[in-house]
Formats: sequence, structure tokens, C-alpha cells
Amino acid sequence: MSSILRIALQKSGRLSEDSYQLFKECGIRFDYGTGKLKSVSSNFPAEFLFLRDDDIPGYVEDGVADLGIVGENVAVESTHQVETVHRLGFSKCRLSLAIPRGTDWNGIQDLDGKSIATSYPRILGDYLTYHNVSAEIHQISGSVEIAPGIGLAEAICDIVSSGSTLLSNGLKEVEVIFRSEAILIARTTLDAEKQRLLDKLLFRIKAVQAAKNNKYIVLNAPNEALEQITSLLPGMKSPSVMPLATAGWSSVHSVINENDFWENIEAIRSAGAEGILVIPIEKMIY
Repeated sequence: MSSILRIALQKSGRLSEDSYQLFKECGIRFDYGTGKLKSVSSNFPAEFLFLRDDDIPGYVEDGVADLGIVGENVAVESTHQVETVHRLGFSKCRLSLAIPRGTDWNGIQDLDGKSIATSYPRILGDYLTYHNVSAEIHQISGSVEIAPGIGLAEAICDIVSSGSTLLSNGLKEVEVIFRSEAILIARTTLDAEKQRLLDKLLFRIKAVQAAKNNKYIVLNAPNEALEQITSLLPGMKSPSVMPLATAGWSSVHSVINENDFWENIEAIRSAGAEGILVIPIEKMIY
């Protein structure tokens, strides 16, 4: 079975859904649904295993799976030896310290000598050590937010997305100690054939990511403004410029990064561009 990649995915939750969407956009089809333990792709040499997120680094290290998608926080907290091969850019969250809303906060030194409840003792411990703070860490799994309310700890360290859970439990976020996103991990020893398949998978993933970060733009421009307008639209190599039936005008086609679009669009309009169309890109291959 050396010619097939075994890929471990979280079996439920947002990370699971985002991972499935990524493979769908990569054109890799497999059955996915509640209760399934594994599934073989019908059009790519891959078998998918559906596991608890905390178990994925161990399965990858042991060679049961070749690859896995986990939150970076899970990989860093784990002691398993795996390799991060690509950052995926979705399922972003932060690991933060939080304290009761009525408590003053002057900085991390406020926690010196205090007790903190968390499911991430390794990340928290490293952060406290770096800041020369000595605190008692209570490791608990699940419902970390309740710890201050029942007297178990004076602060918590937990994953935060919107902050609504902290608010509903009378807590306030005071310091971000770690930022996380989904990452693709691999076992440290892949044979040549599986490395070849991983390279093919990464090629697809990078094409999908590039498309998400860029837009295809089409506009009409007066010829006397072409030099100024095209300087704002570098594209993948350079813009495509084609004459229109109307004398003195050209159609300009290019690709623009999402982060640059709003900053440049006013300058493009001011230079005389008209009929600007912005179109999503499905795949983008350099």
C-alpha cells in the first residue's frame, strides 16, 4: 500500500468541515459523513481516516497515517514528532488568558503566584517561563471557562474565536499567548513514492490558496492612461491589453491580490478606467 497516502482528518467540528472543503476545491472526492471511520478517494491515491483531533499527531508519528490536518495549537501542545509541511490558512483562532470581568489587569506579572486552568499546559508553561512568571497550572479537559466560577483557578487559558463563551461565563480576555491555524503535518520518514504524492497534493493546495488570495480584474481604459493603469496591475507577469472597437480605448485583463485591491482601485478609477469587473478565481497556477 505504499502508493496511497493515508490522511487523518478531525472527524467532526469546524476544522473537519474546512478540511473537507479544501479537498473538494482540490478536486479530490471521497465520502464524508457522520459515523464514518475511513474513506478512500475515488480519483486520487488517498485514504482518509476520521479521528479525534488530539489523536492525529500520534497516529501520524506512528505511521498509521502519513499526513494529518490539525490545529497548530494541537501539534505544538503534543509531544509527538511530526513535521509541519504546510500552513493552510483556515480555522484560525487564538489561545488566550482570561480572568473574571471585575478583576484588574496590569500585565502577565499579575498571574505570578496565581492558579490557571487550561487544556494546554505545555504552551502555557512555556509562555509563563519566557515571562518569568511562576503560576500553578491546573490541566483540565473541556469546560475550562467554569474554573474561576467554582474556585478551581483564578484565571484560564483557552482557545478563543469570538469571545462569546468567555463573556457568558463572566470572563474577559486579557492576553493572547498563541495564534493558531490549520496545518498539514506529516510523519518524518515518507518513502519516495509517498513524497511524490505529497508533492502532487501540495501543488493542488497551493493553487487553491493562491486563487483565494487573488482576483481576476477586467476593465476598459483610455490608451493615454494605459501606462499608469498597468503599473497598478502587475498581474502574474504583466497585464493583457487588447484594443476595443472604440478608437482610443483598450481592454485590460490582470490579476490583483485581494490585499491590494481596495487600495489600488481608486487610483485605477482616477486614472480613467471604466467598466471594472472583478471575478473570483477558482484555481491559480504559477
